Amino acid sequence: MASPRSAGLIAVVMAMTSLVVGASSGQGEAQAAAGAERGSAAGRQVREPGDDSKDSKTDPIGLNDLRREAQKATADIEAATKALVGRQKALDESQKQLATKLGALQVANQELAKVRQPLSELVQSLYQVPAATDLATFFSGKEQSSLRAMSDATHLAEKRQLVFADSGKVYEERERLAAEAQELRAANLLQEAQLNAEIDTLRKRSRKLVKNLTAALQKAGVRLNKQSRTTGCDPTQIATAEKFPNGLLPKAFLCPLPGKGHQLRADAAISFAALNEAYRRRFGKPMCITSSYRSLGAQQAVYYQRPGLAAIPGKSNHGLGLAVDLCGGVEVFRSVQFNWLEANSKKYGFIHPDWAYSSPFEPWHWEYDPKLGSAL
Repeated sequence: MASPRSAGLIAVVMAMTSLVVGASSGQGEAQAAAGAERGSAAGRQVREPGDDSKDSKTDPIGLNDLRREAQKATADIEAATKALVGRQKALDESQKQLATKLGALQVANQELAKVRQPLSELVQSLYQVPAATDLATFFSGKEQSSLRAMSDATHLAEKRQLVFADSGKVYEERERLAAEAQELRAANLLQEAQLNAEIDTLRKRSRKLVKNLTAALQKAGVRLNKQSRTTGCDPTQIATAEKFPNGLLPKAFLCPLPGKGHQLRADAAISFAALNEAYRRRFGKPMCITSSYRSLGAQQAVYYQRPGLAAIPGKSNHGLGLAVDLCGGVEVFRSVQFNWLEANSKKYGFIHPDWAYSSPFEPWHWEYDPKLGSAL
């Protein structure tokens, strides 16, 4: 059994230890202890950072699923539209070839008409002089002229037969080309109708997915105005948003975050809302945000206020609507909140970039990686 003096020494040591822990709040072990104490006070069971065993599903609201499906529907629309354009180009090429063939056929018809004309005139002249083919002429002593007339008639008959044969071939070729043209046009109309129907179906599905996504965002605590409902939180508008320079994204292409006064590009905002929901279930409160999208002017102000710590205006991911600065414990390196976010953020497309670990040291800075997010 310890003596009263020993017990007193133990109490003094414990008191000094608690003071040291309170003064070292930036260290990982102290933060974990403080987090455990806060968790106990709130009646929660504190788990190790990265432990999501309580959550049966990473994204219970399904925000990322809806975003991914909406983006896929947009990609399908683009693919179907390209297929339609490709089909139209192929048709145009076929029509050119067909026009060439029909032009050649017309020339052949003209040449045939030229050949038939003199033959037709000669045959007509023979019929107009019946004496030339009369047998009586043959027996009257004019055998030579009669034989010549008969030979000419035979020759004309043969030529005429050849002309008729050539005409038949030309007519057959014309019929074949006409049938080919009709079949080509019919097939094109059918494919165009099918592709247009497919595109229309995909557009309807995309609109429905965006509508469901909007409802899910509102359920996650995101306050949407009319503008953000139309384009700001629509992931199918990302390609358009990417065309604007850094720091000059129009408000119409920015989506609000949970809380007030912060915005990101649609894909980043949707993924952040899903990440925030997981964070809220883990810590009992939403993430704390100090900065999100910054206009070019805002980035310039930060750059001048914090030289060497802020990115050059026009070069920051804040200006692309893809970065956030967080508080609420995340800003403390190796705190429970930081460790949890480090272990789980990639499930939602967010990362703590390598440079932020050292140069400059910014534990509060987190970015959305579009490639990582689209692969989820």
